[in-house]
Amino acid sequence: MRAIGGIWRWRHNPLRRTTDLVEAWVALSALSLILLVAPVVGSLVGAVAQDVLQQSVHEQRQSRHQVTATVVRQVAGSPLDVEPETTTGREARARVVANWTAPDGTARHGTVLAGLKAPRGGDHFAMWTDGHGTPVGRPLDSATATTHAVLAGFGAALLTAAAVEGARRLIVWRLVRRRYARWDQAWDRAGPDWGRTGTGS
Repeated sequence: MRAIGGIWRWRHNPLRRTTDLVEAWVALSALSLILLVAPVVGSLVGAVAQDVLQQSVHEQRQSRHQVTATVVRQVAGSPLDVEPETTTGREARARVVANWTAPDGTARHGTVLAGLKAPRGGDHFAMWTDGHGTPVGRPLDSATATTHAVLAGFGAALLTAAAVEGARRLIVWRLVRRRYARWDQAWDRAGPDWGRTGTGS
């Protein structure tokens, strides 16, 4: 609104300089871009991110399998780890030696993270593997993918708005420097005796 008011105020003002009008138009253009272009960019980026992430969700659901493992023993001296891929990021998991059967039917044995706080031999727990039984992280869920896509779109909109505002500030800074340079030239033309009686000023 200040940009529109500035343009209207400077239209017929005899003190109006060209830079004043340019500055007002730049502000109005920047405001228009922020209100119109930034949301469009954010929507496009969010939509692309959503498509890519949902495709990743689909692929992970196809390639990852949940199996049941049996604890052989807890790894001595191993602290509880935190599973980074859980929704809350606070699920404690213990490092154990376990046996499990891969989706292709082969028996597997190895050290994995179990969702047990105090695992004992013979305890069962669920874990995720690929088609060959190699332990992998749990697949990305659809809701988390959508959240990431929304955040990506919102971030893109903010970056676009910041870029437009940065360009506006740069243009205004150059206009102000040019204005100051013209003032300096005007003062130089007026001379050191400006305003003194009898100097013809």
